Amino acid sequence: MKQFLSLEKTFLLFGLIFLFAGCGYKPNAHFAKEVVGDKISTSVIISEEDPENTVVIKDAVDSAVIEVFKASLVEKELSDTHLILKIGKPKYTPIVFDEKGYVIGYRMKITLNIIKESDKKVKNYQSVGYHDFSIERNAVISDQQRYEAINFASQRAIKAFIAQVSAEGARAKK
Repeated sequence: MKQFLSLEKTFLLFGLIFLFAGCGYKPNAHFAKEVVGDKISTSVIISEEDPENTVVIKDAVDSAVIEVFKASLVEKELSDTHLILKIGKPKYTPIVFDEKGYVIGYRMKITLNIIKESDKKVKNYQSVGYHDFSIERNAVISDQQRYEAINFASQRAIKAFIAQVSAEGARAKK
């Protein structure tokens, strides 16, 4: 009986492999890479209102370039695509209140304006990321909570940008 179940699982696995291979499935990163190329450079415009968080954005973008696009980070002169990012002012909105009306949860919204320069073409993107977090009743948002919220929201905004670029690449293929 155990051998039959193992054989059944093997056929199921091969069936799934053939299904994905046969339908032409390609991950988003494949389409995104076709739009941005193999070599990418990045720069971030320092925010006058929030300069310390610019480093967070730069690190998140560079990680995304390596992990999602599977591309190399290079100097601007050597790149297929150059991304220029500008962070908008973070916005905090109270979303959760306790029984006495004190704010105990916030939603942080980050807007990234991204300029993609490649092959003498320039295209603008706007991407938004959110992060919900809790605080103690009758407390202010700590620097650590603020940093983490901006970090997580930035990562989500970058993922939204990647989705936009992937959709652009998928449409170009048709």
